[in-house]
Amino acid sequence: MLIAGGGRAILLQLAHPAVGHGVAAHSDFADRSIDRLRNTLRFVYAVAFGTPGQLAFVTRQVNRAHVPVHAEATPTAPAYSAFDPQLQLWVAATLYDTAVIVHERVFGALDDASADLLYAEYAKVGTALQMPAALWPSDRAAFRRYFDETLAGLQVDDVTHQVADALLHPSRKAPAWLRLAMPTARLVTAGLLPERLRSEFGLAWSPARERRFERLMRVTASVYPLLPRAIRHLPKTRALASIPDE
Repeated sequence: MLIAGGGRAILLQLAHPAVGHGVAAHSDFADRSIDRLRNTLRFVYAVAFGTPGQLAFVTRQVNRAHVPVHAEATPTAPAYSAFDPQLQLWVAATLYDTAVIVHERVFGALDDASADLLYAEYAKVGTALQMPAALWPSDRAAFRRYFDETLAGLQVDDVTHQVADALLHPSRKAPAWLRLAMPTARLVTAGLLPERLRSEFGLAWSPARERRFERLMRVTASVYPLLPRAIRHLPKTRALASIPDE
């Protein structure tokens, strides 16, 4: 179910100028969105559920892909590095915050003990790379302060807007099923995003679209939890099966 929040997490990441410009300059995300999604899922599932050998394999893959992703600041673009712990913190933060929002929409709020455990576990998304454990905010209240402060400083520019637009409007080269799914994906992404960023990314919104989004969330919350666990966990099962255990 968390995959449904992927668009929100990605756009939150792109709205951070250093992340967005790094993606624009070094990533083929828009042209190979399925491959990029698959690689992201492999990494996250290996962090959460994989063996030490699987985690070592995907971490090495990610680090290898990150080697060329760096640049000095220019008059029109910020400096960035894919090995920057602060940027890795923001990426992990967007995944955690989105997971909580989607879970609450579909399953309801977690009890405090479960919420604290989930929060602590999500730190591993960053610490599996170069983020020191101490950089992850100490508790959920500290995280909320960090997230809100960072969110207030996000800004969408022409470069990151173009990347997001290409991602949310795949070309004719994309699989037909993906192009058919994107109107719903855009609706969910827009509905989950903060209002300011939704506007800056130019995502269509109206009272009618909001009603459609809320109706979709209600139907999902009614149907999805009733699905067999094997179906709900299929992306995780397939992703882990594709990762070598070294």
